[in-house]
Amino acid sequence: FFQVKSEGPKLVPFFKATCVYFVLWLPTSSPSWFSALIKCLPIFCLWVFLLAHGINFLVSHRSASRILAGLIFSAVGDAFLIWQEQGYFIHGLLMFAITHILYSSAFGMKPLDFKAGLFTGLVCSSCYAFLYSYLSGPFTYLVAVYIALIGFMGWRAVAGMQLCNDLWTWTKLSACIGAMLFMVSDLTIALNKFCFPVPYSRFIIMATYYAAQMLIALSAVESRDEEDFRKRS
Repeated sequence: FFQVKSEGPKLVPFFKATCVYFVLWLPTSSPSWFSALIKCLPIFCLWVFLLAHGINFLVSHRSASRILAGLIFSAVGDAFLIWQEQGYFIHGLLMFAITHILYSSAFGMKPLDFKAGLFTGLVCSSCYAFLYSYLSGPFTYLVAVYIALIGFMGWRAVAGMQLCNDLWTWTKLSACIGAMLFMVSDLTIALNKFCFPVPYSRFIIMATYYAAQMLIALSAVESRDEEDFRKRS
């Protein structure tokens, strides 16, 4: 809990920016650079959260720098999705696909945990099987690739938990929950865009998305915590 308390104050700007987004609740029917700024502001605050740990920390810990890079691509993707009705949905999809590749790389390939991979694979396959009949044109394969990438990211986050071996940490838990929330957010987007209107879709999408990004950003500080622990020891 010491680490949670030490990181909490650094996240205050993020919570404030998230409140601003939900309070203003700018209409999606009239996209503008201002609405893009308000939507991206919480993600900008997560950049600052990671940068507050020091440039040397980010340079020396690849996982943290990759999560920061993922947050940068996420912000670009958010901006594209503001104008998705003007034809920029695929651009946003591409930015978030790169984000998931970066997050997967940050989470690493050890341990493999094939059971977690099988579970996430089954979940993602089921989601795509449901969406398939609603998809047409390039979205038929673009959505398939995207689901595979976010599923892979989810697998790597879940695999890091190792609950049975009692080797989990609060940062690994935050990565796992964050990845799951990201999947919920993206599934809601897909259902709402391709299948049927989802009640309160925007609220569900953005609440789970911001929570996911915050938890994944928090997972980047694990190497810093280990470093501090060694110094105190």
